Amino acid sequence: MGRERRARGRTLTVGVLVMAVAGAGFGLYWFQPWKLWQDETVQEALPVTVDASKTPAEAPSSRKPSPPAPAGPVTLARGELISHEHETSGTVRLLRLADGTHTVRLENLDTSNGPDLRVWLTDAPVREGQAGWHVFDDGKYVSLGKLKGNKGSQNYALPEGVDPARYSSVSIWCDRFDVSFGAAELART
Repeated sequence: MGRERRARGRTLTVGVLVMAVAGAGFGLYWFQPWKLWQDETVQEALPVTVDASKTPAEAPSSRKPSPPAPAGPVTLARGELISHEHETSGTVRLLRLADGTHTVRLENLDTSNGPDLRVWLTDAPVREGQAGWHVFDDGKYVSLGKLKGNKGSQNYALPEGVDPARYSSVSIWCDRFDVSFGAAELART
């Protein structure tokens, strides 16, 4: 009887240890706490495009010349990032490139790193404090992709067919925990 009790005790102890190790492994994977101490800096230049329809060998036409398109990106809207779940700062610009495509540019971004961070273009209002943490997935939003780095300046192209006029804010969104790290209201220029 004593041997059976010890055998059951060992089996129970081993079972508890296996569950504890599995739980710790899952928790580490899910929360990825080491990212809070890892910074990833990305420094991308302003995006530029070349109009491939114009070639140097083109002969002058007899038509009236159209006004030249701006050579570089045009800022359509801009805003300053405010902090939500994590301390966040920087500038957001919505750009129209010479070829007519649109890009969201984060400049001088400084936020915490975290699991599954995304850049979202949204129609949600930007609210201060905890009131703004969870509002960005309530309405329309477009994910522009994973955050390339938690520091620096970086560009995110809008997918074809997305009308930037329908969106009024940008959020650094943690998809894992459904919370905004920081956001900016876009003021049209």
